Amino acid sequence: MNSRPSLDCRHLLVLSMLLAALAAAGGCTSALATAVWLVKGPDIPAEYDGLRAKRVVVVCRPVTSSLYANPGVAKDISREISRLLASNVSKIEVVDQQKVAEWVDTNTWDDYLEIGKALEADMVVAVDLEHFTIYEGQTLYQGKANLTIQVYDCKTGEMVFERTPPQMIYPPNHVVSTSDVQEPDFRREFVGVLSDEVARHFYPHDPRAYWAMDARAMH
Repeated sequence: MNSRPSLDCRHLLVLSMLLAALAAAGGCTSALATAVWLVKGPDIPAEYDGLRAKRVVVVCRPVTSSLYANPGVAKDISREISRLLASNVSKIEVVDQQKVAEWVDTNTWDDYLEIGKALEADMVVAVDLEHFTIYEGQTLYQGKANLTIQVYDCKTGEMVFERTPPQMIYPPNHVVSTSDVQEPDFRREFVGVLSDEVARHFYPHDPRAYWAMDARAMH
């Protein structure tokens, strides 16, 4: 007879040990998150999985005048979201960002569906960037952004998904000195984090990523 404990029993044992450590540490949130992950597994499902096997256009645009002076950020976000979707969504075809940028720059448009239909897409992932900054004072970095995510079905003309996440703050629990990191490097890092937060709505992902953001930040 096999006397080794089952996988579920081992998980419960590990959870008990971690919860005991949590109590001793006075309520460490990261320990609790780790315990939950060990029991439930690493991934949570996509909020919207309708991009599979579809031809998809990704567009991010600044919607406030304060962002017009730096349109490169929106294009960088579009490019990174496109990359993440192409890497993580099954059988998706993401329209090349150079084609998207060329159409946006040479056409007057108001409706995201116009872009999708012009580029023969099935779906449009649209990101309205309402606020974006990387500075917390003159000598400190802390990225902050507000945005709205929408998905449009080009065949029906309907908006099939919409989310307005809470303000994204990076790093969430501390600031970074401008003497430690060059501005382009911090901006690139924040764009990557922000794009990941958008893209993960559309494929299963590891919920522990939020707890690792402070460690990920360059300092």
